[in-house]
Amino acid sequence: MGVALVTPFCADGSVDMESLSLLVDKHLKEKTDFLCVLGTTAETPCLSIEEKREILKTVVERVKGRIPVLLGCGGNNTREVLHYLQNENLAGVDGVLIVTPYYNKPSQEGLYRHFKTIASATSLPVVLYNVPGRTGVNMEACTTLRIAADCPNVVAIKEASGKISQIEDILNGAPEGFEVLSGDDAITLELLTVGVSGVISVIGNAYPFRFGEMVHMAMNGRFSEALRMHRSFSELYKFMTAEGNPVGIKGLLAELGVCANYLRLPLVPASVFLQERIRGVLEQTAFE
Repeated sequence: MGVALVTPFCADGSVDMESLSLLVDKHLKEKTDFLCVLGTTAETPCLSIEEKREILKTVVERVKGRIPVLLGCGGNNTREVLHYLQNENLAGVDGVLIVTPYYNKPSQEGLYRHFKTIASATSLPVVLYNVPGRTGVNMEACTTLRIAADCPNVVAIKEASGKISQIEDILNGAPEGFEVLSGDDAITLELLTVGVSGVISVIGNAYPFRFGEMVHMAMNGRFSEALRMHRSFSELYKFMTAEGNPVGIKGLLAELGVCANYLRLPLVPASVFLQERIRGVLEQTAFE
């Protein structure tokens, strides 16, 4: 159970490094398996290169090698991604998460060449990230499998297409050692039953131990117990995506007192209606 870390902000819009450090401590204490830094949930498009460096440095220094750190550093400019991988200080990073290029909508051949070029430029393990709802392009199973077969350091994919048949095609054709991770909390339990290896979670920001317990129960064949745990999250799953990510999780974290409910434009905090619904679930449900 990996967690896609949020980026806490202060009232003046600066990055709240103190809250970020405390959030990392929470994950270490509650046994999160790995952290994904500077992914979608981190509002990365709205961070400067200097802020990204400081966030990564803060997380790596806080983790101290106790759990793996996966760094989101994809983009829609292949040359720019290569430059980043070849010139940034990536000490303490255990792998990189590379999203499919967004906005320019490459063909399947373009996707293959993009990832093959990037994989050949780094010795770090590479995790592909397919999220067509955000990027405007779906990486088909045949393309994922082609990349996995041709690039030894491409070790996994975070699949957030929501296409169960596509995910099963990847699982059925994957070379030995290549893993599939869920990119959608709400269908993680279902995907675990067909063979995915885990999840990069959003709701895990708030409930790392509890959500992680559900994941590990399912991976150990304790499906009835995992199902009960999954159902306890049902309402919150909906609220996490109702107004986009990370709007929902920031609202939830604020209710729990983990970090303040500040986002950077063009994102805005949850509406009063959504925030009240999140608060209502918390008042009715005793989460650990």
